[in-house]
Amino acid sequence: MPRITIAQNILASNDTIAQELRELLTAHNIRTFNIMSSPGAGKTSLLEQTIRRLRGQMTLGVIEGDIETTADAERIEAAGAQTVQINTRGACHLEAHMIRDALQQLDLSAIRLLAIENIGNLVCPAAWQLGEDLRVVLVSTSEGDDKPAKYPHMFATSQVMVVNKLDLLPYVDYDLEKVRREALAINPRLQIFELSCRTGEGLAAWCTWLTAFAQASSESTQAALP
Repeated sequence: MPRITIAQNILASNDTIAQELRELLTAHNIRTFNIMSSPGAGKTSLLEQTIRRLRGQMTLGVIEGDIETTADAERIEAAGAQTVQINTRGACHLEAHMIRDALQQLDLSAIRLLAIENIGNLVCPAAWQLGEDLRVVLVSTSEGDDKPAKYPHMFATSQVMVVNKLDLLPYVDYDLEKVRREALAINPRLQIFELSCRTGEGLAAWCTWLTAFAQASSESTQAALP
């Protein structure tokens, strides 16, 4: 069908730009991760906490994706990172050409770790490469424990899963072991972190691991990805 051909052509063009971005970022010795989740799972909160905990150790830049508003970018900037806002005006995912434009507004010489906060969506972002070294899918205890089973492609194409809002476990019907089991059945190589941005539980382990990721070579990370 022509629609399938068009979609393939669009993705092929996107992947070409994504590879150019990956080469550009590697040349600047910048490690990049793309963080994806449902709306409200806590992507921005996790980035805020990460920036504050790594202040003085690691320089971070953030490309903030939202359909509208600059509210999240303002939070990230207040936490202490270079930030560029992308408003898609309705598109449900970020694309590589958007990242290319955003990078022109960042001082790449002052960044060691770049985070791309994608649009809140567990479907479309999984299909679009953005030049990242690493993909992080974030889920939370407030949104139900069925996300790996319902959105397997997102978990299959990610290398890290973060479970946020552990502080709510006593108050919600959420089977943490089920989420681990179903996510690992989809992707046995998935690295899992469980934490609470509100209480700080688990954040030290996440930040330690992220620091090691930022210090590793891009080639070694790419070789390890599924």
